[in-house]
Amino acid sequence: MKKIYGILSIFIVVCVLTAMMSPSFATPFNIERLILRTSLYGIISIGVAFVIITSGIDLSIGSVICLIGCGLPWLLIKMSLPLPVGLLIVILASVVIGLLHGLLVTKLRLQPFVVTLCGLLMYRGITRGFTGDQTQGFGKLFEGLRWIGTGRIAVPGVPLETFGLPVPFFLLLFVTIVASIFLNRTIYGRYLLALGRNEQAARYSGINTDLMIILAYVICAGLAGVGGVLFILDTNSAQPADFGNFYELYAIAAAVLGGCSLRGGQGTIIGVVIGAALMQVLRNMITLVDWIPTHIEYAVIGAVILVGVMADEVVKRVAAARRAKVSKS
Repeated sequence: MKKIYGILSIFIVVCVLTAMMSPSFATPFNIERLILRTSLYGIISIGVAFVIITSGIDLSIGSVICLIGCGLPWLLIKMSLPLPVGLLIVILASVVIGLLHGLLVTKLRLQPFVVTLCGLLMYRGITRGFTGDQTQGFGKLFEGLRWIGTGRIAVPGVPLETFGLPVPFFLLLFVTIVASIFLNRTIYGRYLLALGRNEQAARYSGINTDLMIILAYVICAGLAGVGGVLFILDTNSAQPADFGNFYELYAIAAAVLGGCSLRGGQGTIIGVVIGAALMQVLRNMITLVDWIPTHIEYAVIGAVILVGVMADEVVKRVAAARRAKVSKS
């Protein structure tokens, strides 16, 4: 809970500073776009949080988003498949990817970094192959489907033309509630946390650690698939060469900022969502504030991840020192 208060305080401070430096920040249009971007990145950040909690990592999220985001319009437009069939194929594909990652990590004992790095390269290459490296989109078709990514719902008492909540915000809210209940209120969530703290001890206590690791990767890839659908519905244009590039970095940064330890065993879903919101506000600050160079965005992301890891290490050492002091006394 302390970590949630900490990241929330930083989020509020950054919002206030950005509003002071740029009047455009607090406009209804900009706030609406921030909520939309936070919703999209928040969903994939929740997915990677489950993997990080098990002390794993998933570097393939951006390429999965590319595969699904380009694959859906390709199936519906190029292959003329019915909408339900196309959606079923892309969601199943993302789940199968997560299953494959989990099996390679648990059964062949491959390092998650290596498995998902290979996935990062493979899935984008596959996408560029079957699309002919051509831009994919829906054009003016499937307007009803695209409403899920671009639609807005009115806030009571506020005209819709002034401000509306993006539909993906409600999807994020649903995913956040389900993920929080699963992680904090079910036996399987406790298994995941125990696994991240000490896999060997968890195995000796009777937990099927392989199954839990596989589940974490399936959740991660599944939510990346959902994210891929939402991203393409929002943009309606995806170039296989760069669609989804570095999205995994935003997701990992959000998870680390939100309290997920890269050592595993720690993490809160609410904290991850706030971390995703903070990342989007930082990106917005770089865009809106004139004296901040726009090309330093990735430097900011790298710095955020580094600070998060350093803070986690400091907290770990302080806690260990306190435990040692208590045991001696």
